[in-house]
Amino acid sequence: MKTVSAILLVVLFSSFTAPTEVQNVEINNTEAVVTLASFKLINDTGDKVSIYTGTGFVSLNNGSSTSITCNTGKEVRWAKSGKKGDVIFKISSDHCGKTLKLSKLL
Repeated sequence: MKTVSAILLVVLFSSFTAPTEVQNVEINNTEAVVTLASFKLINDTGDKVSIYTGTGFVSLNNGSSTSITCNTGKEVRWAKSGKKGDVIFKISSDHCGKTLKLSKLL
């Protein structure tokens, strides 16, 4: 039993010894890329409007706004009773990170 205990102690202490080789580790500095994932759309038309944002339906009172995910190529459409209507505009990369007025996009 003492022999088994002695062997276990040797194995245990050998696992805590310092490594004999030092490995070279290379660290690369990288720049963070910031993606603007949405844009703000303000209803400045003077009327309450309902739109489909490409991902869901939104009702906007005059002067209110919504944040829209910047999925380029998706269409923002008029909406009525939960159904998609005519296309107002297509989302482009130029919209990302900006605040846009609905009247300018009509």
